[in-house]
Amino acid sequence: MTAYGLLLCDDFIFTSRIVGTAEVFRLVMRSAKSSAELLNFARQTPPACVIIDLSTPGLAIEVVVAELLAMTPRPFVVGYGSHVDTATLKAARDAGCDIVWPRSKFVEALPTALPEWFRREEKTA
Repeated sequence: MTAYGLLLCDDFIFTSRIVGTAEVFRLVMRSAKSSAELLNFARQTPPACVIIDLSTPGLAIEVVVAELLAMTPRPFVVGYGSHVDTATLKAARDAGCDIVWPRSKFVEALPTALPEWFRREEKTA
């Protein structure tokens, strides 16, 4: 199967932005609206990268990231959230996300960073 990415986000407009950016680079991005759905997709076929909106309702970041990091091959995990919610950003870092950025930095970097997150998987495979 072609490498793909997973996105956990329940914001339709933001989801469209991220998926649209992936499509520009001919990357496949699958969207999930809950942690359970995200992990179900990931268990079926481990993704190259996972992007997590840290403001997703009911998100237990430590549980989700622990399961993702235990997968083989291990996906590259990115979390983004509100710059004022420092506790959530810290929790994502502590959980083991590879990158944790405030939403503004994430949006700014997405067009150049997204292809790199997919290529990272190719280098380790």
